[in-house]
Amino acid sequence: MTPEEIPMTEAPYAGVDPFAVTVRAIGEPHPARAALRAAGPIVRADAPAGGPAWIVTEEALARQVLVHPDIVKDPAWAPESWDPRTAGLEPTAAAQPSLTTLDGPAHERLRRAHAPLFTARRLAAYADRITGHARDLLARLAATGETVDVMADFATRYPLTVVCDVLGVPLERVDQAMAACRSMYSPDPEEVGAAMAAFAELAGAALAEGRDGLAAELRERVPEFSEPEVHYLIFTLVFAGQLTTDPSLGFLLARALDVAPEPSQAEDFVNETLRRHAPAPFTLWRFTSAPVELAGVRLPARSPVLVDIQGINLDPRRAIGPDLTFGAGPHYCTGAQLARLELRALVEVLRTDFPRARLAVPYAELRQTDFGGIQGSRLTALPMRPHG
Repeated sequence: MTPEEIPMTEAPYAGVDPFAVTVRAIGEPHPARAALRAAGPIVRADAPAGGPAWIVTEEALARQVLVHPDIVKDPAWAPESWDPRTAGLEPTAAAQPSLTTLDGPAHERLRRAHAPLFTARRLAAYADRITGHARDLLARLAATGETVDVMADFATRYPLTVVCDVLGVPLERVDQAMAACRSMYSPDPEEVGAAMAAFAELAGAALAEGRDGLAAELRERVPEFSEPEVHYLIFTLVFAGQLTTDPSLGFLLARALDVAPEPSQAEDFVNETLRRHAPAPFTLWRFTSAPVELAGVRLPARSPVLVDIQGINLDPRRAIGPDLTFGAGPHYCTGAQLARLELRALVEVLRTDFPRARLAVPYAELRQTDFGGIQGSRLTALPMRPHG
């Protein structure tokens, strides 16, 4: 009997919609997570763009998927029936090479260009500036009233201020970056196109002669990339820097205002919050570039695959150890160290500069919105009394 003739089980159907838009309490589990986990290590669900998708719910299998050579990020391998816009896909690697679409040796080369710029040691040089941004922006927020909503502006402005400063984008352009990030969620293709043009302007500003930042260093490390291609690499860093840190920031501050950790506990507190409230509930889409067997389930080529990061991180049976918040394997998040650094700085400044800061409502009354698809969740509001 050949391998192709060996009978394979079919992945169980989820029976729930893991991609639904929901609103729930901050402490309320996602309605699909336990059901996905109970169904098995790999579960079939209805993809938002149509057809089936396979979700991996077990950690060992997830780590296998994240390094599997035939499970790739390139959207060229998406199901032919998928509309890229409906699915939220980037351009293919051939059309627009990036860390999030390249695979194999091409991805390794591009990652080697990025990685030295985003190590903990390298980013430590920016620690004082990042702390300064946290201090200045929290002080500005606190000056606006007795009760302030952290999610209204600060949650987006702070991470964009940090990533723009680190990359070398002039800080007077932060409002432009905020507007561009928000327009990326528009259903209007023209508005999204205008946002991409704005990101190209931001990248150009970071690369202008005399600018001091990691964007200019990155350009020197990828001489084979054209200027528009470098602009796209910078766009991915800016947008991802906002997309992942913005929602995490709300959950982090909500917990910090509720339990008041000491500044010395900031690092562990940040890591635990990220585990509980992973910025991305799933990995980005991956696709099989050849038939693949996972836990006895044979997937044909062009099958969409996700790893349930949130569900695996919160699995009560999970052993203590590195979580999957920022992924694993060759596509481990390049900006993980920067995200941790800016979140840690925020906790430290909150506790030292605003020791009397309190939630303006009981913690249990805070609400979060799941945006649907593979997007994460974000607090709907975070009312804070900066001075108690």
